[in-house]
This record gives sequence, structure tokens and C-alpha cells, in this order.
Amino acid sequence: MIEVLVVDDDTRVARVNAAYVEKVPGFHVAAEAHNAADALHRLETLPGLDLVLLDHYLPDETGLAVVREMRRRGLHTDVIMVTAARDVSTVQAAMRHGALQYLVKPFAFAGLRAKLEAYAELRRTLDGGGEAEQAEVDRIFGALSAGSEPSLPKGHSPTTAELVRQCLLSADGPLSAQEIAERTGVSRQTAQRYLKLLERTGRARLTLKYGDAGRPEHRYVWATRG
Repeated sequence: MIEVLVVDDDTRVARVNAAYVEKVPGFHVAAEAHNAADALHRLETLPGLDLVLLDHYLPDETGLAVVREMRRRGLHTDVIMVTAARDVSTVQAAMRHGALQYLVKPFAFAGLRAKLEAYAELRRTLDGGGEAEQAEVDRIFGALSAGSEPSLPKGHSPTTAELVRQCLLSADGPLSAQEIAERTGVSRQTAQRYLKLLERTGRARLTLKYGDAGRPEHRYVWATRG
């Protein structure tokens, strides 16, 4: 079993993430921590920890500070950052300090499962030991990059997809394609196209609003809210 420490300042989010981890075969949550000091204490006192799911925004220190202190203390437990921090400088710093993966909140179970399965594949590859030919080296680094978000289909813009995503995330409830168009400045047809893509990939959920007459209105909500 791969023993995991889940670190998040929000106890509810920590419980949800821990439950997600337990659903992935081969993984077990050894403990939860809700601040940097507790995380470091558990890393030093719990034997056999393999992996930390680490939030960046902690009440006493940042997640990056935790990683730096881990390495200073000679703690080599692997780290996957699980955080709402999405600025490039934080992502870059996490990579430089040895984080193996970076998962941006909010995410669905499938997103975390993909990261954990990629990590398990990496562990299996490395546990084989011995010398590595180029093909084996490529497989090791391929395992690190596995589980990333799928690329957009041809003809879709990452910028527009992010606009629609952020609009759904910030909404108080389901939105129609027309409402998305008005809030983002894209055409209704473009909004509808990206909403259908997000629905097909499980990122958005379709709801129907029935009026007095005629066809029901299609409305969308971000599927991983909460």
C-alpha cells in the first residue's frame, strides 16, 4: 500500500480528498494535517509515509515552505501539490522544489485518481531498480506527466475554454449559453460549443429549466463544485 498524508487547512476538503484517495486501489490515508507545523510533525513521526497531498495555502506557512523544510530536514517523501494556487511562479517553484505533480482545485475524483495512478506507475517503474536505457528513462518521465488534463480538440481555444470555466466556477447557480456569452463576451454559439465540450468531458453538468411552454432551457453548472 502507498501511505498518504493529506494536508489541507479546510478540514472538510481534507476529508473529501482523503475519501478520494481511499477509493483508489493501492492507496491508504495514514493521516490528515491542517497546518504546516502538524504536517511536518507527522512527516517526522509517522513511519512509512510515501506521498503527501499538499495544499499551498496553509494558516502558518505555505505549502512550498513545507516542501523546502522537508528537504532541509532530509525528508524525501514524495509530494503532489493539491491547491487553488495557479500562478505560474508558484507552479514553477513547486516543480523546482521537487513536487512530482500539481493538481489545481477544484477537481473531480477522476482528476485526482489519474494523478495517483500515474504516481503508482512511477513507483512500479522505479522499484524495478537496475540501469535504465533511454526507453526506460522516457517511461519514467512519461509516468510523471501522465494524468494531466487532456488536450482540447482541434479548433478549440484554451483561452476561451478557461473563460467559460471561470464563468461557471464563479456562478451562484446554473447558467445558460446566452448568460455565459453575455458574461464572457463570446457568441452564444461559441459558448454552447464549449459548454457541450465541458459536459462531454465530465467537467460541467447539464440541467434543464422548464418554462410555461416550449422546449426546456439547457443550463450548465460546474460539476466539481464543493
